[in-house]
Amino acid sequence: MLRTARRSFLPYRSLQRHRGLATATPIIPANTHGHLPTSQSPITPKLHFFNSVTPDGTQIPTYRVLDGVGNVLEGADFPEIDRALARRMYEQMLQLPVIDNLLYNVQRQGKISFYMTAHGEEATLIGSAAALADDDEILSQYREMAVLLWRGFGFDEIMAQCFGNHEDTCTKGKQMPIHFGSRAHHFHTISSTLATQIPQAAGVAFALTRDPLRRGKNCAAVYFGEGAASEGDFHAGMLLASTIPSPTLFIARNNGFAISTPASEQFHGDGIAARGPGYGVHTIRVDGNDVLAVYSAVKEARRLCLQEGRGVLVEAMTYRVGHHSTSDDSFAYRPRQEVEDRKRIDNPIARFRKFLDARGWWSDAEEDAYKDRVKKEIMKAFRRGETMQHHPVSEMFNDVYGGQEPWNIKEQREELKALLKKYGKDWEPWRNELKKFKGEGKELSE
Repeated sequence: MLRTARRSFLPYRSLQRHRGLATATPIIPANTHGHLPTSQSPITPKLHFFNSVTPDGTQIPTYRVLDGVGNVLEGADFPEIDRALARRMYEQMLQLPVIDNLLYNVQRQGKISFYMTAHGEEATLIGSAAALADDDEILSQYREMAVLLWRGFGFDEIMAQCFGNHEDTCTKGKQMPIHFGSRAHHFHTISSTLATQIPQAAGVAFALTRDPLRRGKNCAAVYFGEGAASEGDFHAGMLLASTIPSPTLFIARNNGFAISTPASEQFHGDGIAARGPGYGVHTIRVDGNDVLAVYSAVKEARRLCLQEGRGVLVEAMTYRVGHHSTSDDSFAYRPRQEVEDRKRIDNPIARFRKFLDARGWWSDAEEDAYKDRVKKEIMKAFRRGETMQHHPVSEMFNDVYGGQEPWNIKEQREELKALLKKYGKDWEPWRNELKKFKGEGKELSE
């Protein structure tokens, strides 16, 4: 049973009655003046403004299961979680910093062009991934590599995409690092442009309702940051999912910063969760550093998505411990001590570890052994991936357009052929560069 979790959602009928935002509970005469002919909005002669989704004007509460030291809060109600699932969730959380630290340093060495970490957001990512079905469609932003790893995406595949080698089946070396995609894992290819995945997710979810084999069985889950929620695409996606409707699960990672802009400067209202009732969708705010709370909230959100066939909004409150990306120095806009304090006081991995310790489900020896094994596996994948050649040069022209190849692609291919014949064998910089590609460009120059 999820009595507590379900009470944390804003009931749909309640949303219809309290669509507005209230600074104080309005006193409305009981149907003295009737209601508008096209709605159930009662008519009142009293002048009253409102600006909160809660009747008494307080902020939206945050659903939590574990306190800061891993103890279950009194009265907390959440799905049963067994030892095997808990251990798997913790192991997946542990491996994320290992991968992130390695690839962040690799970018600093100039071996890859770009990287973004998920430091501090491990609970949000793993808790939500565990709550979804493996064949639910995922449309992510930039930090959701953990969702792919949860579904069985391997370390070799991670390295192949980041290095763009010939084993990169995600984007065949045509995208920036961490722009993953996997048809086998129902993970749609990431776009660099901000928030485009949000309305796309509503469309994907609508397509699921048109498929008799997947209708009522799968939803589309879309991840985005609170900064992306300031884009018009957020509102387009929410409107589509609530009015068409479609089973779209909106997961907002409110990590405190949109690159360098703190949340306090992004919006005046009560976070992202306050926007859900405006679209008439079930909404919950959850402690994003509590993996059990995220798991419970997303599991229930998914159930509501499928049951009612419309959008549900989950706002996960977390903190971005790392820099926005390798192109960012976050200490230029926030104190270093603030980051260190959050690492120490509200660490999602440490919190869940204490929960496991209290049940005898984990030990220091197991942690040391697991970290040692994972580091070796990741390093092996890294060394293998960085030495592999890229796709053949001719691959750059494939999959650019669907259907018949247009004239401009044909023209560009012929131009490259001419250049390779002229410089490919005689100019040393080109010879050295072509050695990095399978076939060394011979498929075009001969």
